[in-house]
Amino acid sequence: MTTEYLYLNSRDELLRLDISQIVYFQADGNYTNIILANKLKCVVCMNLSQMQNMLSAQLKEKASNFARIGKSYIINMNYICAIQILKQSLILSDQRTFAFSLAISKEALKTLRSILIKK
Repeated sequence: MTTEYLYLNSRDELLRLDISQIVYFQADGNYTNIILANKLKCVVCMNLSQMQNMLSAQLKEKASNFARIGKSYIINMNYICAIQILKQSLILSDQRTFAFSLAISKEALKTLRSILIKK
């Protein structure tokens, strides 16, 4: 299997990220935090909507691995470990080396659960 990369180019920096290592994107105003499986955090100067458009443009059908969850997150669906609706929590993990817990609304978690069940 060939490795797919996401390229993010700015005036001062070029990021070349293996898409299988991207765990989630988090909105931070006009910036987006990118959290990787090795716990590295990259910050890019674009909002989450712009990032969503870039994912679609660059990754084409592979962009379906990523899902927008509410206003704050785009997650890599391959890392979903647990959807805890009552706790309003989503656990993203490779089930070996890391686990991230994200606070997500009950409605968004219910929608995500129904998407996963239909797959």
